[in-house]
Amino acid sequence: MQGLIEKVRSGAELDEDDIAIATVQLISATVDDALKADFLAQLHERGETAGEIGAFVRQLLARAKDPGIDLASLSGPAIDVCGTGGDGLDLFNVSTTIMFILAAGGAVVLKHGNRSVTSCCGSADVLEELGVSLVLEAGNLRHCIEDLGLCFLFARHYHPVFRALAATREHLARRKTRTIFNLLGPLLNPARPPRQLLGVYASRLTRVFAQVLQKLGRERAWVVYGRAENGAGMDDLSVCGASTVAELKNGEIATREVESASAGVSLGTLAELRGGDRAENAALLIGILAGEIHGAKREMTLLNAGAGFVIAGVAETLPAGVALAREQIESGRALARLRALQNFTA
Repeated sequence: MQGLIEKVRSGAELDEDDIAIATVQLISATVDDALKADFLAQLHERGETAGEIGAFVRQLLARAKDPGIDLASLSGPAIDVCGTGGDGLDLFNVSTTIMFILAAGGAVVLKHGNRSVTSCCGSADVLEELGVSLVLEAGNLRHCIEDLGLCFLFARHYHPVFRALAATREHLARRKTRTIFNLLGPLLNPARPPRQLLGVYASRLTRVFAQVLQKLGRERAWVVYGRAENGAGMDDLSVCGASTVAELKNGEIATREVESASAGVSLGTLAELRGGDRAENAALLIGILAGEIHGAKREMTLLNAGAGFVIAGVAETLPAGVALAREQIESGRALARLRALQNFTA
């Protein structure tokens, strides 16, 4: 491990063999936690490359539990929707809300998520509050996808290796030090869906993550970074200002700016997008899907769901995707998917 730390300090990029060794060292009970923390902190300070992130993803996915999902047998295009977190804004659960809209509109959503690490309420927290079971056995998971067109893959269940890193991550959290593990979550879906809407907490990461997804063989993806009216960044498409989008399509990456107004949604403010604890966020999710909550939160939901429909190939353009998302709410189909998931796993 000390040799790897010195290599990172020199500014050199770690190769696949280095990452394989690092992974073994990081999950070993015999390696000192302080040494692990030093390696992770040095790597983050130097800046993780797309190659290094991709190599860590491959190492961790090789150790993950297989959910047993046959992508070729699914009724529609499979997509994951999630973000890195880390923006510190405590918004409502955008990606968890849109999973029901996307499933209602014809996409198959394989949502990977976890409990909160950097916010008040993570996807697992809000779903649990809604009465959704976080873990299904393989047979029930397949039935859930077949019947409802969606499922939730609880990261802690599918990545037991993370338990070996708990002490190290707590050590770094006390130092308020970010590491590569603040980046990896959205990339570790054990079902490996070919399409993805992925939000990042820093603009510079949009192209980096697009390159990682390219290396991982994704068919199509948007990596997004939104801006609030005060300049704050968020790991979603924003209705408060412009958003940077790095799109992976046909093996190529293109970066552009997206204005929410051009997509057919209204502008809002950051204050209007704030969420709360798990009970409040669960109520917000239901209210949006039921058509009872309007304003910025609904517009934010429509914008991000619209992007999901484009990535899944269900809509040709972002305005068309937004219109399709609005239809799923107004028809009651999105709320029906939530109720069906609650009943399925109750």
